[in-house]
Amino acid sequence: MRELTIALTKGRLASKTMELFEKIGIRCDEMKDKDTRKLIFTNEEYGVRFFLAKGPDVPTYVEYGAADLGIVGKDTILEENRKIYEVLDLGYGKCRMCVCGPASARSYLEHNQMIRVATKYPNIARDFFYNQKNQNVEIIKLNGSIELAPIVGLSEVIVDIVETGSTLRENGLTVLEEVCPLSARLVVNPVSMRMDNDRIRDLILRLKDAVS
Repeated sequence: MRELTIALTKGRLASKTMELFEKIGIRCDEMKDKDTRKLIFTNEEYGVRFFLAKGPDVPTYVEYGAADLGIVGKDTILEENRKIYEVLDLGYGKCRMCVCGPASARSYLEHNQMIRVATKYPNIARDFFYNQKNQNVEIIKLNGSIELAPIVGLSEVIVDIVETGSTLRENGLTVLEEVCPLSARLVVNPVSMRMDNDRIRDLILRLKDAVS
């Protein structure tokens, strides 16, 4: 029997995910070793192996079948738009994708004015403004400190992930509109779903029971 390969998003999501897998009896103590240089971690008893990847790469590994399953944030699923099945909301890593800016920018959104939008998530921003709001905007892709953009005049608003909102408040910004709620999701490769249907469905059901 071949091993099921599961790609995990590095960091907090991986830690929460391994806690969840332990709940259903699948342990991988090797992953808890902070000094390890290993990239792949195997639980031979259950025929499962895990590897850690950067969030945006997880859907790619799953789409191309290098991983049968993956755990990744909904924001990454939407932004990467890969050919994968999203099968379960795991309920942790909760936050929101929002349009944010100074309170004075609210009128730009209410009157569908042409504005500049800075974001790490150009595909999500484009879909929200063009397809949901029918508002023409110029999307500016940035990689860090998105809050800086409206402060220095690069853009009128930003589209970014909001958890507590404290960073926004410290910089004189506020949530103007919510794009969508976010959390960690379980995704599956379509071919793996057909070939290993029983094993994958069993795993999904056990995880579903653990999070409900």
